[in-house]
Amino acid sequence: MHIAVGGNIGAGKTTLTELLSKHYGWQTHYEDVDTNPYLLDFYDDMQRWAFNLQVYYLNSRFTQIQEIKESEKTIIQDRTIYEDAFIFAPNLHSMGLMTTRDFENYFSLFNLLESFISAPDLLIYLRASVPKLVQNIQKRGREYEESIRIDYLKRLNERYEAWISTYDKGKVLIVDIDENSFHDNPEDFGKIINMIDAELHGLF
Repeated sequence: MHIAVGGNIGAGKTTLTELLSKHYGWQTHYEDVDTNPYLLDFYDDMQRWAFNLQVYYLNSRFTQIQEIKESEKTIIQDRTIYEDAFIFAPNLHSMGLMTTRDFENYFSLFNLLESFISAPDLLIYLRASVPKLVQNIQKRGREYEESIRIDYLKRLNERYEAWISTYDKGKVLIVDIDENSFHDNPEDFGKIINMIDAELHGLF
């Protein structure tokens, strides 16, 4: 089975992926942050590196999905291929950080790859306000994220909400992070477990 955790930068995807993998014994597929060869350059000069970064993520996530498909285990994935295509790439394009030529090239590549993949059996979407995202980003203290602007997070949030409101590829669970401190409150984490259990029993 394929479970995925989606949400904006700083929503808590990696933390939740980690906690759920420990609780259920699921295998993890994390977003490639530490070994990503474009990420630092991208935050330094978004316009120059936007297309390269998005193609890298597309390739990386497609490879992950192929591995998940071939595995007989339940795997939980930190961020989905759809978020790159429907949120990050269009946002970079609308901000003038990716040319129309590059965006159209990127999207035709995504459409091709999408024809070879299946959506997750369950998508857990972490919804968070911009102040909450900023608080979480500051707390984890990644140096390259210090330059992220509030208006950038706000634009991404708007796109996330538009995307999740029309998502119809599979089951979705929405967790409001402003109301749920699962990372340091076992009771809140328990609420997420109960929600997931209710959904999963419906999947079998």
